[in-house]
Amino acid sequence: MDSKLLDILVCPLCKGPLQYDRKAGELICRADRLAFPIRDDIPVMLEEEARKVELEELDKYK
Repeated sequence: MDSKLLDILVCPLCKGPLQYDRKAGELICRADRLAFPIRDDIPVMLEEEARKVELEELDKYK
């Protein structure tokens, strides 16, 4: 994932910051508790493609 792209990407819902989870291949929005997938190095920033993140899982993204 290109670091310059990561610097400008924001959550499409709340416009908040995203955290990159390299191992899972996802961009995480803590505010909305959503994980947006990255497929073939392209972030899929659609709410319907995102998965809900459990509160317990958010602890690792502090």
